[in-house]
Amino acid sequence: MGGEAGSAAAVGSEGRVKSLGLVFEDERKGCYSSGETVAGHVLLEAAEPVALRTLRLEAQGRATAAWGPSTRASATTPAAASEVEYLNVRLSLQEAPAGEGIILLQPGKHEFPFRFQLPSEPLVSSFTGKYGSIQYCVRAVLERPKVPDQSVKRELQVVSHIDVNTPALLTPVLKTQEKMVGCWFFTSGPVSLSAKIERKGYCNGEAIPIYAEIENCSSRLIVPKAAIFQTQTYLASGKTKTVRHMVANVRGNHIASGSTETWNGKTLKIPPVTPSILDCCIIRVDYSLAVYIHIPGAKKLMIELPLVIGTIPYNGFGSRNSSVASQFSMDMSWLTLTLPEQPEAPPNYADVVTEEEFSRHIPPYPQPPHCEEETCCPMFACIQEFRFQPPPLYSEVDPHPSDIEETQPVSFIL
Repeated sequence: MGGEAGSAAAVGSEGRVKSLGLVFEDERKGCYSSGETVAGHVLLEAAEPVALRTLRLEAQGRATAAWGPSTRASATTPAAASEVEYLNVRLSLQEAPAGEGIILLQPGKHEFPFRFQLPSEPLVSSFTGKYGSIQYCVRAVLERPKVPDQSVKRELQVVSHIDVNTPALLTPVLKTQEKMVGCWFFTSGPVSLSAKIERKGYCNGEAIPIYAEIENCSSRLIVPKAAIFQTQTYLASGKTKTVRHMVANVRGNHIASGSTETWNGKTLKIPPVTPSILDCCIIRVDYSLAVYIHIPGAKKLMIELPLVIGTIPYNGFGSRNSSVASQFSMDMSWLTLTLPEQPEAPPNYADVVTEEEFSRHIPPYPQPPHCEEETCCPMFACIQEFRFQPPPLYSEVDPHPSDIEETQPVSFIL
């Protein structure tokens, strides 16, 4: 039973302990977060009576960063190493009564339940890299007299949740850069690149729409590309190691000299990757979206937009409106002005211009002699109502006084 659930181990050469296993209460649960409860059972099957001192459970979690001496350095260069502890739990599942020293387990299968809570302070997500790792594990240790300690271990996956719906991760990111192709007096013209993404935070499996404008004023044929990069940074003994990987990429069309290309939401899908790790002092995992131009015979032109890979997906409510508003904040700044509570519409232009003035400004269109009076209409008759002249100048004297009093006064907002 313990072997099927995972990490059951056959222990002891004398046959007294047939198997030792550890199972979690919910084996389908993929990962745990800070504050959650971890529960399960330690399974022990004895082939005959077993004497033990104690059966304990240990839960540990730590980040480690280490690497050996450089091949170019002398052999006496010390290795760099650092460690940070995040979890340390010890529970006694079975122990001998005080003064007895040992306890005797009868042959058969035994289950020892356990339950503990992860710390409420944020835990760092599990991660394994080239120069370090962040690992959590649960281990059951069986202590017996005259026999080495026996143990079984299970890995515990921990994730530090990042909500991509926070205002900081909903902000659009935009950068622009230009490069002059050529050298000295033999320049062939500039290549300019402008790239934008709608927000900074995304989750695994999402497709990032990329908006870009590429202008090729050089004499060379260029190729635009985009890629997602993962950057791992390790800090140990005051030294730093950096590892950079491309995790996804997409390619655009060739752009000839004097041409431009626009990406209106060209998509790049995020593959399954480790979420961003931003809160560990010795290991950091960052992401960026690079939009770059391959220029033959010259260094590529690159723009890097910061990305945060989160765990709580984009919900699409409210945040999109804030994203769109931020794109046009300059154009729509006039909305911040104080407006009346119930603004009134201006008067209809047809109400301002009298029939007499209207008739004076309509150019005459002769009727064809063969048209019937009811069915024939002058040329452009359908747009005559829009051929008004500018409104008359303002005057306090009404040029067309009326004896009928207005029932609803017209007000103008200046």
